[in-house]
Amino acid sequence: MIARLSGLEGREETCEASYIAGCDGARSTVRETIGTGFPGGTYQQVFYVADVEAAGPPVDGELHVDLDEADFLAVFPLAGQGRARLIGTVRDERAGRADTLKFEDVSDRAIEHLKVDVRKVNWFSTYHVHHRVAEHFRKGRAFLVGDAAHIHSPAGGQGMNTGIGDSINLAWKLAAVLAGHAPDKLLDSYEAERIGFARRLVATTDRVFSFATAEGRIADIIRTRVAPVLIPTAMAFEAVREYLFRTVSQITLNYRDGPLSVGAAGHVHGGDRLPWVHINGKDNLEPLAAMTWQVHVYGSASAELADWCACHDTPLHDFDWRPEHEAAGLARNATYLVRPDTYVALADPVGAPDAIERYCADHEITLTASR
Repeated sequence: MIARLSGLEGREETCEASYIAGCDGARSTVRETIGTGFPGGTYQQVFYVADVEAAGPPVDGELHVDLDEADFLAVFPLAGQGRARLIGTVRDERAGRADTLKFEDVSDRAIEHLKVDVRKVNWFSTYHVHHRVAEHFRKGRAFLVGDAAHIHSPAGGQGMNTGIGDSINLAWKLAAVLAGHAPDKLLDSYEAERIGFARRLVATTDRVFSFATAEGRIADIIRTRVAPVLIPTAMAFEAVREYLFRTVSQITLNYRDGPLSVGAAGHVHGGDRLPWVHINGKDNLEPLAAMTWQVHVYGSASAELADWCACHDTPLHDFDWRPEHEAAGLARNATYLVRPDTYVALADPVGAPDAIERYCADHEITLTASR
C-alpha cells in the first residue's frame, strides 16, 4: 500500500506500508477513500465548549448538569483551583450563526442558572455533533479507528475511552500479524469485536441526549421534577454508583461473542476483561503492563502447565488462592489465557496446557506475538 503524506508547508512524501489505520476524525479522508458508508444523523443543536477560570457553587470539583430547559449545560471540573469546562448547546436563532458565536453569546445560562462567576475564558469553540457508525471498520488493508469509525454526542464522556479502546484492540493484532505470529485473518476480529459496541454506544448516548434536550410539557416535567428527585435517590446506593462507574469507564465491555473468545471458568468467560483483585497493596493486573500474552492461575498451576509455558516463552503468573479471588468470580486452579489488551482469550477450568494448545492451533496464533 502506498500512502501519500502531506507535511508542513504542503510538502508531500510517499510511504509504503502493509496497512493503514484511519485515525483522522469525523471527516476521515481514509473512510471516504475506501468508500465505507457513515450512516446516522446530525443533532440540530450547536454544541459549545469553554475552558474557564471561575467561582461559584458549581466550581467545587464535582460534575453539575443543568436540565431546566430543552438545552443542555454541564460543568466539568478541571485540575487546578477554580478551573472548569463548560459544555452546552444552543438551538434557537443563534444556532444559525455558529461560526461567529462568542462565549458572551451563550454564557447567560451558565451565569444565571448555575451561578457560575466566569473570571477568564481560556478557550472557546463551537461545533456540530453527529451520531454515526461506519458500515465497516475494515476494508482490505485499511482500518477505521476512533471518530473516523463512530461519532456520538458527548453525553457520558465516552468518546476518548472508545477511541483508545479501538486503538489498543487493533494495535496488538497488527503487531502480531506484522511479526508473523498470526495470520491476516486475525485482523478481521477488530471489526467483529468493536463495531457492535460502537453501535450500542451511539444508540445509548443518543437516547440520553434526546432525554436531556427533549421538548414538550411531559418532557419538561420528567426532566425538571422527576429526574432531580429520582437520580440523587438512586445515586445514594453504592451498587448504582458502582454500576455507573463500571459503565462509564467501559470496564464492563466484553467480547464474549467474539471470534477469539473461548470457554468459561467460574464467572469469568473468554472475552471478559480480567477481573481486578487487590490484596495487601498488590493486585493481579500489575503483570498486564507488559502487554504480552500471559497465563494466570489463581491457586496452584500444574507442573505440566508450568513446563508448557516455559517451553513456549509464555509468562505464567501463579497467585496464591484467596477468598478475594473467588469473590471476583475467578475459579481455583483454572487457566486464564490473557490477551495483550487485558481481555481473557481462554478460560479453562481444568488447568491443563491442552486447552491452550488447541486455542493456538485453532486461531493460528503464536503467544509471543506482542514481544
